Amino acid sequence: MKMGLLWKLLVLQSFIGCLAESTTPLRPVFVKQPGSIVFPMHSTETRREVTFSCEAQGYPPPSYRWRLNDSFIAPRLGSRYSFSGGNLQISHLNKEEDVGIYQCLASNSLGTILSREASLHIAYLDNFKTQKRSPVRVRDGQGVVLLCGPPAHMGDLTFSWIFNAYPTFVKQDTRRFVSQKTGNLYIAKVEPSDVGNYTCVVTNTVTKSSVQGPPTPLVLRSDGIMGEYEPKIEVQFPEVISVAKGQTVKLECFALGNPAPSISWKRVEGVPFPRKVDVNKASGVLEIPYFQPEDAGVYECVAENARGKNAVKGKLAYYAPPQLTEKPQDLQRPIDESVVWECKASAKPKPSYRWLKNGEPLEPMENKLQVVNGALTISSLTLMDAGMYQCVAENRHGRVFTNAELRVIVASQTLARQGGDVLIECRPRMSPQGMISWRRGKEALRESHRVSVLDNGSLRISNVTKLDAGLYTCVARNQYGMASSAGTLVVKEATVITTKAAQVDVTVGESIVLPCQVSHDPSLDVKFTWFFNELMIQFGSHGGYFEKVGGQSAGDIMIRNIQLRHAGKYTCAIQTKVDRGAIAIDVVVRGSPGPPSDLQVDEVTETTSSISWRAGPDHHSPILTYIIQARTSFSLGWQAANTVPKLLGIGQLSATVTELNPWVEYEFRVLATNAIGTGEPSKPSKKVRTKEALPKVTPTRVSGGGGSRSELVITWEPVPEELQCGPGFGYVVAFRPHGAQGWMQAAVTSPDASKYSFRDDSIPPFTPYHVKVGVYNNKGEGPFGPVTTIYSAEEEPTEAPTRVRARSLSSSEVEVSWKPLPWNTTKRRIMGYELRYWEQDATQDMASVVRTVGDRALAVLRELDGSSTYLISVRAYNSAGVGPHSSVVNITTKKPPPSQPPTKVMWNASNSKIILQWDHVKALENESEVMGYKVMYKQNRQARPSVVETNGTSLELSLPVDEDYVVQIKPVSEGGEGRSSRQITIPRVAGAHVVGAAWRTPVLPALVTLALAHTARMLL
Repeated sequence: MKMGLLWKLLVLQSFIGCLAESTTPLRPVFVKQPGSIVFPMHSTETRREVTFSCEAQGYPPPSYRWRLNDSFIAPRLGSRYSFSGGNLQISHLNKEEDVGIYQCLASNSLGTILSREASLHIAYLDNFKTQKRSPVRVRDGQGVVLLCGPPAHMGDLTFSWIFNAYPTFVKQDTRRFVSQKTGNLYIAKVEPSDVGNYTCVVTNTVTKSSVQGPPTPLVLRSDGIMGEYEPKIEVQFPEVISVAKGQTVKLECFALGNPAPSISWKRVEGVPFPRKVDVNKASGVLEIPYFQPEDAGVYECVAENARGKNAVKGKLAYYAPPQLTEKPQDLQRPIDESVVWECKASAKPKPSYRWLKNGEPLEPMENKLQVVNGALTISSLTLMDAGMYQCVAENRHGRVFTNAELRVIVASQTLARQGGDVLIECRPRMSPQGMISWRRGKEALRESHRVSVLDNGSLRISNVTKLDAGLYTCVARNQYGMASSAGTLVVKEATVITTKAAQVDVTVGESIVLPCQVSHDPSLDVKFTWFFNELMIQFGSHGGYFEKVGGQSAGDIMIRNIQLRHAGKYTCAIQTKVDRGAIAIDVVVRGSPGPPSDLQVDEVTETTSSISWRAGPDHHSPILTYIIQARTSFSLGWQAANTVPKLLGIGQLSATVTELNPWVEYEFRVLATNAIGTGEPSKPSKKVRTKEALPKVTPTRVSGGGGSRSELVITWEPVPEELQCGPGFGYVVAFRPHGAQGWMQAAVTSPDASKYSFRDDSIPPFTPYHVKVGVYNNKGEGPFGPVTTIYSAEEEPTEAPTRVRARSLSSSEVEVSWKPLPWNTTKRRIMGYELRYWEQDATQDMASVVRTVGDRALAVLRELDGSSTYLISVRAYNSAGVGPHSSVVNITTKKPPPSQPPTKVMWNASNSKIILQWDHVKALENESEVMGYKVMYKQNRQARPSVVETNGTSLELSLPVDEDYVVQIKPVSEGGEGRSSRQITIPRVAGAHVVGAAWRTPVLPALVTLALAHTARMLL
């Protein structure tokens, strides 16, 4: 151990002390940092300037620099960039050149710090480029999407659509929806009233400017009406949406369908929506204000109509940008010591960390500088390590900076290990040379067998003890005078590794701890460094397998989920300022076997093949069995093969694979198993083809029927290629009438064929035939399949239904009945009936069609217009076609139900009942008179409501009021059910009498407590 004495130390310290009294250097500290800017760009704007603020304190006063997208800005005469103090001014903004990330750097003699990032965005909105759009042609009842295609822009947009001419805007309802994400207009089910021109209006929320796109004509096609179909969700939210705390999130969902689908929302976890959640625009938008962590989860939108329903799901994931929880503090350390700075932040997802020195990234250096989980360690400090350091914690949602200063000072202290040697150097500058002597404390130092002064004047002490500690002074003399320098010797206890060298056995996938424990001087820091096969382990890399788990006196490491590649020699090296040492541990990893090699395939027959191989490495656990797998172009991946012998045990390195299909290309591979598990497979063998053979498998699902008159149609499921057993595969179709003795046969040469048609004018309609289908290939004929019965083609119906009657059920439904035709004859069947209906003012070629199945002689026509006359005809159909029309009947639908909902709904709740009252609904002249009311109620957590009908305008419900109830009321007329009132929520009541209304602010009785005043009333 050496100690150098610094002769000019006292003079230097005195000079610095005088300087500090007047102008103490201070590190730069930001007092103002730049913030992000969104500049609204207007076409008429002449003054396009922005200023980024930056101010720092420190001594000497800081100087400033700026970076744009990590490149330094260099202002020049006439440049658009200029500095004012620390502020950056940009004039004549250019959206192509100036948009980006800006950072301010403040520097003085102690170092440089980097500000937070500030973005500059220039908001603008260009005009639409396209001047004309082609018409969109749809059928009545069909759904349609009109694309907006907003022009180039920057900044958030809002969208609306003009119908025909300004200021008539499209009103959103259950049938029409404007997406604020894409700008597109969605019409679930087109009606004749929708025909016209649609214009997309785009507004930039930053610049407040708006542009209109070219009109899109919507034209109704005349080739029929779109039938009913289940919902098709066109507007849906992403599968995963990241949302920060406090944000407002809006989910859009809308579907096309006939009838127009209804949209509902729910949380998949079953958690009810809080009151803050708003479902608007006919449930097309779910809005969650002030997002909280408990709002995270899976949300589902369900679109439903009479034809079915569809749903989409999306996950709202809570995220948080980093917030610092532990910041590094300013440090002052002597040369050769170490620094550990902790930097921690809370964030979701977890943040990553990096460090800067004087504004530049720090790169890890072996045995010098390491960054592990945000902690920065700098070893063996030198004066070059002094400066300003910044920790940057970041995830994909943001980053934060924190600053700390490191000062490195010169120390005149020497450390020595008890029992070791130390050399204290003394090299004064003098001329001519003189004499050198030593003092310990105030006494002259006496030399001994342990203490000696070398010829060059340096002092050497061997086998150092605690008693050698103290102040040592070197005195130099010549004829011109005397000088001295002093330093302190500090003696530390030796460091001893208490862990013994060992060998550790472990199985793949387990986690183990490798110990490295020491006893050491408590005043010394111990540095633990681990090596794997002589290479230093970089913790935080290597896939995260290695982790430090030791304390101050232990350098234990954990290897998680250990793999075969982790077997080898591990060395723990320890180091203090006075000594060092090492210990080695051998790790043996046992795992599943390695892949077998040298796979050979020979002796291939129609159904067998011989396989041989060589054993792979057993990875310290003997191989117990082998498995052979086979693969073809027809199989789903690799499949276990049947073998002889059946069990391939220890030492078995060959086998015969059986039960293969003839004339199929196979690949084979082998896997080995030991006590640990099954290992990796061998490389696949070369492809081999089994020999051809007679086919054995016949077609399945032999059926037929239908076709045109005098035709016999026979169908079957083709035999898969892997079961055809050879080339030249085809089918033999045999058939005969019932009762005949001989078979007629025909060959079908295509292996993919699934149908054969036999036409003969002598074939009577709807006559039973026996049919069987056989197989053949180049090897010869295979078997026939079982005999089945099919029928020749039938004739279409020749009679029309009679006694057709129609009865109006409501404003939108009509019931039609008729006398059915005989179900079966010798030449034809009746498979069902086809109803055609059209409005009196329309032509028959515009009729809608509904079909029934079977001999049911009753059907209900739905979604009709109220107070309208319809013409209806009925005809029978079968597989051959349709029969003649019945006579036409006409029917007029009832008046529509009332369009106004019940109003002034009041309620009165007690412990055992709820009393409801509302105003009578008056029907308009063209509406059906109100006959009564339906009251629907349910508890909040119930899915389906209960229904009570009444003829009056009040109702008493005997219900225990121990939960919230949701109530709706709708009028009923002969034209059907009218519009429902808004939902009324009657809150839970305990031991009180509560009154509420849905049309004015309620007033509680005096006996209601303060707590009930917050929960027992609802204004709708």
